[in-house]
Amino acid sequence: MDTILLEQMFRTAVAQAQPALAIAQNLPERPKGRTIVIGAGKASAQMAHAFEQAWDGPITGLVVTRYGYGQACEHIEIVEAAHPVPDEAGFLAARRIMETVAGLGPDDLVVALISGGGSSLLPAPAPGLMLDDEQAINRALLASGAPISVMNLIRNQFSAIKGGRLAAMCAPARVATLVVSDVPGDDPAVVASGPTIPLAGDRALARQYAALYRLDLPTRAQALLAGEDNLAPLASAPDLARNTVRTIASAALSLEAAGALARDWGVEAAILSDSIEGESRDVAQVHAALAKEVAARNRPFSKPVVLLSGGETTVTLRGNGRGGRNAEFLLALAIAIDGTQGITALAADTDGIDGSQDNAGACVDGTTATRLRQAGIDPLAALANNDAYSAFEAIGDLLITGPTGTNVNDFRAILIR
Repeated sequence: MDTILLEQMFRTAVAQAQPALAIAQNLPERPKGRTIVIGAGKASAQMAHAFEQAWDGPITGLVVTRYGYGQACEHIEIVEAAHPVPDEAGFLAARRIMETVAGLGPDDLVVALISGGGSSLLPAPAPGLMLDDEQAINRALLASGAPISVMNLIRNQFSAIKGGRLAAMCAPARVATLVVSDVPGDDPAVVASGPTIPLAGDRALARQYAALYRLDLPTRAQALLAGEDNLAPLASAPDLARNTVRTIASAALSLEAAGALARDWGVEAAILSDSIEGESRDVAQVHAALAKEVAARNRPFSKPVVLLSGGETTVTLRGNGRGGRNAEFLLALAIAIDGTQGITALAADTDGIDGSQDNAGACVDGTTATRLRQAGIDPLAALANNDAYSAFEAIGDLLITGPTGTNVNDFRAILIR
């Protein structure tokens, strides 16, 4: 019963973030000239389809999404590429997008459909770098445990398209950016490393973060980072003055929708935050302590209650197992609530894929750790090896939805009876 409620809440959160309604409510003003649609991200194909359905006028364009996330469109070409490490398909798509926006006039409109995942789907190495450098940079960042804002600041230093550079290429055309946000705090410049939005932070700050997180960068990237700034346009640049940005879907809106569903089921909902960052296993410890406090002492919330949170946690790779950040969060949570009655939890990525596996997330309760041991799996050893996927697969507790068509990042719900 509790698992059913949590899964329904997750699906409600995902439905709230679907592009179709949000796109129709946020259409830009029609131009005198051409309308060109570009985009990148895990939700970009669905955004493109929704835009085609809502737009009254001729359009052409190209967007790139993750393999398996495509959506048939009539006028906008959909290209699929690799995520989270870029590949040749994404490299060629980025080049074609840059060619598409070249030579536009002041009466033309570029509609940029941006969602999470676009950083790796639009690889365009800065001068002096190659695609294999950008791939190595992404691998180093993914293994570092750095928050997404730091990762995208560093990516910006090595890119010819991120940090508003693509918007500068569109000038003097007007750019209208529609964003499905997957980042804590919903800063649109951080989503997909802001290809059409200037990103705050310079090379000196990127160097500090690279040292802090001990990034193992390729030689050419190290040389570039040590050199002069790879200048990106400023938000005050005259060429960008007519551009607009709208965030059309976010974790905050999705959590509110999930909370409303819980109340319909007679369970109070407490939204802790929509912008939680940090190491997945550490975030799990804090959530577990709060859940156990509610279970034992009815504070700071009264039972029954569901604790909701969003954002994007990270995983510092220590082992060679399988599993994304939500599965790792849940395995650490299961260990922390081992033997505690009345606590059930779900954590999942709203795009339907947690990391690089086929699951959106998983579900746990106070019996999970015991059931893992009965299946011959040591929960602590699995956590140490970053092998949460294998653990939950063994006991049938994975949540598998397939690609959802949107992406507003992590969804966490802990129900205490």
